[in-house]
Amino acid sequence: MTIYFVAGEVSADNHGAALMRALRKCDRGVHFIGRGGPQMQEVANESAQASARESRKFKNWIGEAAVLGLWEVLRKYGYFREQFDEALQEIGKDKPDAVVLIDYPGFNLRLARALRRQAPQQKIIYYISPQVWAWNRGRIKKMSHFIDLVLCIFPFEVDLYKQAGSRAIFVGHPMMERLQSSVIDTKRDRGMIGIFPGSRAREVRKIFPVMLETARELQKRDSNLRFEVAAASEQLAREMEEILHGLQRSPDGRAIEIKTGQTAEIMQRAWTGIVASGSATLEAAFFRLPFVLIYKVAWLTYLAARLVVNVKYLGMPNLLAEKEVVPEFIQHRATPNAISEALQPLIENASARDRMISEFNAIVPRLGDVGASERAARAIIEEIRSAS
Repeated sequence: MTIYFVAGEVSADNHGAALMRALRKCDRGVHFIGRGGPQMQEVANESAQASARESRKFKNWIGEAAVLGLWEVLRKYGYFREQFDEALQEIGKDKPDAVVLIDYPGFNLRLARALRRQAPQQKIIYYISPQVWAWNRGRIKKMSHFIDLVLCIFPFEVDLYKQAGSRAIFVGHPMMERLQSSVIDTKRDRGMIGIFPGSRAREVRKIFPVMLETARELQKRDSNLRFEVAAASEQLAREMEEILHGLQRSPDGRAIEIKTGQTAEIMQRAWTGIVASGSATLEAAFFRLPFVLIYKVAWLTYLAARLVVNVKYLGMPNLLAEKEVVPEFIQHRATPNAISEALQPLIENASARDRMISEFNAIVPRLGDVGASERAARAIIEEIRSAS
């Protein structure tokens, strides 16, 4: 059995590697090809009795593929066109039993549509369904023509896909496994604020300076506050250090510490947090960390998004709750004064903290139990076998 994967971002590489391990438990002989990140490539190469030629059939392209914003996509259009054509050729040549697309809708939805034209019988499965319900619900119906099965990580998505004629299954959120295993025995530090600027360099460059100025505003009110910053990589940690030392209006350098690979730990020790929009907002909710959300991108990207995004809230905790549980500071509203004002009650007011934590208690169970990767793996195997 051969499965071709396409994943284009760091989080998808994490989830893809977990799915591949779960697939191997279902079928020890399964062979993985395609493109993803270093973790997926490592799992793929474990399977092979593979020669060096076979090992190269799983490509690590995350460094180039993980882009943020309209301008960066346009700037690299030639690269993406080349990768798109290459993926089509690889699938046509290798004829995998299934193509599994993980998130990354800008590339993957187009690839699925082209694959359906190229090979009408090719089995195409989408894992971590694209959030078309946020920016173009009309595309859900179109997806039913070129996606055989959608594996959803949020329960409300299943009804939307089924109403549009697509086959969809709720498997749960794969991050639950990682987060459950990251729980530690610790107490919250009333004097420490967590800062979570995201995992992409462009995102960090936009958001981190605002977060640092917010920290400075908070220090004006309480000089004893300390800040720990979660860096997704050593490279990002170095960039953050440069930003910190380059800002004239940064907080007291002695009170801020940048740490790599400690996001879960910081979320469990911090008293409150400042979190960039993205999957980290669900992680913070899981760890019951009261926080505020920031979203800030290039203006061209923001204006383009305004034209197509059709949801009332940006943060997933708010979307799941269908109300603003977490204060959102988007683009021009993301100012240090406004953010620090919203954080103050979460630092000082027990009732405000308890209200937000109570909302998190209601939201987190909607992400499903641990075992999303295993459920997704079983669904993929069953889908492949049903076609044979």
